[in-house]
Amino acid sequence: MEPYEKIYVKPSFLKTNHGKIGCEVCHNGDTKDPDWQTAHKGIIKDPTFPDADKTCGECHEDITSTAKNSLHYTLAPFGGVIKARANKKDKRVFEKVCQAKEKHCSACHSSCGQCHVSRPDYVAGGFLAGHLFQEKPCMDTTCASCHGGRVYAEFTGANDEYPADVHHDKEEMTCMDCHTGKEMHADATGVASRFDLPERPRCEKCHPDVVSKKPKTSSHAIHRNKVACQVCHAVANKNCFNCHAGTDKKGLPYFKSNETRMLFKIGLNPNKTKDRPYNYVVLRHPPADPRLFDFYIKDGLSDFNKLPTWKLDTPHNIQRITPQNKTCNNCHGNVSLFLQKNDVTDWEQKANAGVVVPQAKIPKPLKEISPKWKP
Repeated sequence: MEPYEKIYVKPSFLKTNHGKIGCEVCHNGDTKDPDWQTAHKGIIKDPTFPDADKTCGECHEDITSTAKNSLHYTLAPFGGVIKARANKKDKRVFEKVCQAKEKHCSACHSSCGQCHVSRPDYVAGGFLAGHLFQEKPCMDTTCASCHGGRVYAEFTGANDEYPADVHHDKEEMTCMDCHTGKEMHADATGVASRFDLPERPRCEKCHPDVVSKKPKTSSHAIHRNKVACQVCHAVANKNCFNCHAGTDKKGLPYFKSNETRMLFKIGLNPNKTKDRPYNYVVLRHPPADPRLFDFYIKDGLSDFNKLPTWKLDTPHNIQRITPQNKTCNNCHGNVSLFLQKNDVTDWEQKANAGVVVPQAKIPKPLKEISPKWKP
């Protein structure tokens, strides 16, 4: 964005309900001071973070009361992952890990303002529309700002040779069609991951036939509750490897990661629940590395093997027909689709023991394929 676009307030904003509230009510400052430099002393850039109760909550208490504990506000699952892997035996080491986490892993948090008024701080901010509040902001300037590296590119087909998600391509759906305000503002206290949030989107909400006792297709009847939807209907997703974080000479945080690869790997379900009873799920490799915080403290993630580095994923690149579901035997017996020991580096073997698919659990090729089944 041009610098003026980031800060230019449209005159039409002043005529809205939000615009009729004095700037200082939310942002502080001294409206009676004619010197702009001193008038701006104590200015609050984003008055909606970390607690929007005093601003948005004045009129939207029903939303802010839960939103301040939402996944986008707290990023709590990140903290849970780091804590699980961190060296908790040495208090000094653990404190260093927590400091590094705050500097790096908590930088992408969002807030009321960074969804409905401005772009997130992670991409240097800037008004979405001259300070006009956007009830449903454009996903290209909000969602993509933080989720652009993987999810957004997959959803919109920005990765070479891979199609856009059928919901986006055929139905012109946006992020908000599935990820509603009810989910975005939901209280996520105690939620270990986004997959455990009760308000999360579910395929069966729009496709109830798939999970019914008598699905319309034999393939859905055979695989119901055995494989996650994405195992058959997703394509390759972006996988990242070996991230290392640090601080430059100016004190600015940075990170470096190795190559990224488009891969499609099916693994064992690491955490079966009533909502996720599947034996097989799609996996994605995040840039997890035991030396992530070595810049700040050595041996900071000594319990790194507590969690898999190939993690449960729900790729946003859904297709009706995929390479693995064109025929039954495109999947059955196709060892390359399933995460094997030789797909995992030596230092990750222990961490991923629960998701690697043993040879005995790879579905065997079918000698006879039902003529009733059609892709």
